[in-house]
Amino acid sequence: MKIKTGDTVKVISGHYKGTVSEVIAVMPKVNKVVVEGVNMVKKSIKPSQVNPEGGIVEKEAPIDASNVMLYDKKAKAASRVGIKLDKNGEKVRYFKKSGEEVKGGKK
Repeated sequence: MKIKTGDTVKVISGHYKGTVSEVIAVMPKVNKVVVEGVNMVKKSIKPSQVNPEGGIVEKEAPIDASNVMLYDKKAKAASRVGIKLDKNGEKVRYFKKSGEEVKGGKK
């Protein structure tokens, strides 16, 4: 999976199509990502010591990784991602449209 936590992505299909936002979590075993403000669901929370009121909370649910593309802020467009070796011989991700390296993203 070429998407990492902290990357900026654009949703390319579904109800939230066109939304540009940041990745909160990545689940490579099930090929899903959680994107900030995308696929919002309402979840009932039982009362607890931390939250004595309980109630209904809105939170992001995972979406399939095939429904998002990395977003290149300089080109202002979504782009496919490739992997190449840099000067030090380390693998780096790059945007195929512009050729620029992908900045950000945590492992």
